[in-house]
Amino acid sequence: MPKITFMGAGSTVFAKNVLGDCMLTPALAESTIALYDIDAVRLEESAVMLEAINRNNGSKAHIEKYLGTENRRDALRGASYVV
Repeated sequence: MPKITFMGAGSTVFAKNVLGDCMLTPALAESTIALYDIDAVRLEESAVMLEAINRNNGSKAHIEKYLGTENRRDALRGASYVV
């Protein structure tokens, strides 16, 4: 399955619009979604919102969180797509 890395995932509205559409696309519904941000609170808000979309739409995406500049490379490792 593809891995989608979203840099600046604390932008919750943009993350919802882009990644919500990805989770509704059959070819991407089981993707790994790597959320990366430097703000822990905003990262968590985006993760909670995307988990709700994932659950409510029956998607099977796997959502991962990466916080801080020291985890940037881990978030990008193996990415098929980067936003």
